[in-house]
Amino acid sequence: MTSIATPTTAWEPWVRLQLTPGVGPRTARQWVAHTGSAAAAVSCIREGAVQGLPGLEKSLSGQASGDWRQTCDAIADWLASPRPGEQHALWTPDHPDYPTALRDIADPPLCLFVRGQCQPVPTQAVAVVGSRHATRQGQDNARDFSRTLAERGWCVVSGLALGIDGAAHQGALAARQACSTVAVVGTGLDQTYPAQHRLLADEIASRGMLLSEYFPGTAPLAANFPRRNRIIAGLSRATLVVEASLRSGSLITAHQALEQGRDVMAVPGSIHATQSRGCHALIKQGAKLVEAIEDILVELRDPWLTIPPKADLKASPPLTPTFSQTVPPDEHRDIWDALGLDPAPLETLCRRIQQETAQVLAGLLALELGGWIERLPGGRFQRVR
Repeated sequence: MTSIATPTTAWEPWVRLQLTPGVGPRTARQWVAHTGSAAAAVSCIREGAVQGLPGLEKSLSGQASGDWRQTCDAIADWLASPRPGEQHALWTPDHPDYPTALRDIADPPLCLFVRGQCQPVPTQAVAVVGSRHATRQGQDNARDFSRTLAERGWCVVSGLALGIDGAAHQGALAARQACSTVAVVGTGLDQTYPAQHRLLADEIASRGMLLSEYFPGTAPLAANFPRRNRIIAGLSRATLVVEASLRSGSLITAHQALEQGRDVMAVPGSIHATQSRGCHALIKQGAKLVEAIEDILVELRDPWLTIPPKADLKASPPLTPTFSQTVPPDEHRDIWDALGLDPAPLETLCRRIQQETAQVLAGLLALELGGWIERLPGGRFQRVR
């Protein structure tokens, strides 16, 4: 049997368990419950005391974690080298700051790395997730809902991905509240993925937190992201899906939230929009339909809805996200009116306003350059204001 070094810090036994081949969070938790502590479970591994530990024989047959000490050294180096204004931490299930909400899920992470303002994750948290290929309107919705939630004292949890996730973090940060957002990522915290969100990650770390169950140095492997979604759902009282196709990873988050007994909400969209079909499927399955921030706060049983006297409500910021109601220049109003609120292809617009293709294309280009509309996959167009 390969010799296994004895752990020397409080978190090292948990690292050793996570590195044990064939052992996941559920089995490790059974071992810790059986032996009384992570350190005792590691002693059983070291001594080959397999009796009473389910699956240990299989794990021992491939346990040669020769890089275990190097991994611990790399973690210790990362913990000791935060950027100015940030902190680094490693929370294990026996750490006082380990999120209570995660203890209740079926497979809580054994190691939770923290970058940023290392404080307990707020219990009033809502996951806001959606498509990486979001429309501008979808991003505006995520940004506005998240900002209003943060202004009401809710922490917005998301995954730092492009599209809806990034917009949710941006909206929460715009509220200028302490720990208004938490990003759960699928890489080691010494890396930023996607690279386009490096500045956003730095801003989150300066006023909130980034979390990961993956060791420093872990690359953005595809299999990591569906697994991290259970943490997003587990940290949150509810999950709001703003925009999602039927194949969107955000539906994984929603289904994991349901399995964990959390509320699921979804924002509807056009029946013609691919990015809304996942939301519509969730609503058909019983998710709460969300049209305004009140729908979310009612679902969360937020006390803000009943605490302020009616006389004070007029002075309060509007609850419904505010979108621009302005209209484009008169020379393109016919195309704008023909487009309506649903995405439409070029040939449909030509038929509606009875104009030549070249003339309609010129008007669409002017509206697109002016920021009034956007071009969607499949040659369709949609209003963004």
